[in-house]
Amino acid sequence: MALTGRLFYLSPERPHHTGLEGRLAAIVAPTLEDMGFELVRVSVLGRERPTVQIMADRADGSAISIEDCEAISRALGAVIDVEDPLPGEWRLEVSSAGIDRPLTRRKDWTRFAGHLARVELAVPLDSGRRRFAGIVLGADQRDAHLRLDDGTDVALPLERIRRAQLVLTDALIDATATAKPTN
Repeated sequence: MALTGRLFYLSPERPHHTGLEGRLAAIVAPTLEDMGFELVRVSVLGRERPTVQIMADRADGSAISIEDCEAISRALGAVIDVEDPLPGEWRLEVSSAGIDRPLTRRKDWTRFAGHLARVELAVPLDSGRRRFAGIVLGADQRDAHLRLDDGTDVALPLERIRRAQLVLTDALIDATATAKPTN
């Protein structure tokens, strides 16, 4: 069965993107890392004048500031201009991952274990199910793990995850407000 669409295969440090988003991720990730940041996600929206959205985290785990986003925007705008992967005009938006962030890397699944997430698969499980919501249990080399509302645990193949995102809850807000740097 061939997998199609925008898949975000999870690696420990870098998310996996395909197509144009993959080319852009390969272009911007090294610059981000040199600046002390990590790539969380690249999205390209629109066709006539596409918007390139770059979501980043600080490598030290501390909060990303507006000044950080401005510095990233200047640096990545120049890198994208030089590499020229997009025909015509485009816009660049840089942001932090935020509290209700996407889970794009295996380490995100470990870092946010115990919190509620929603997941959509590109290809359904054998049960035919494609969408899940539950408590994040972590991830191994092959699967992300969730505990569903009915108490069952489910293993979701990382290569099938189309989208995974934390759900904003009081517990997530409390954990994020008191979080210490993780690196």
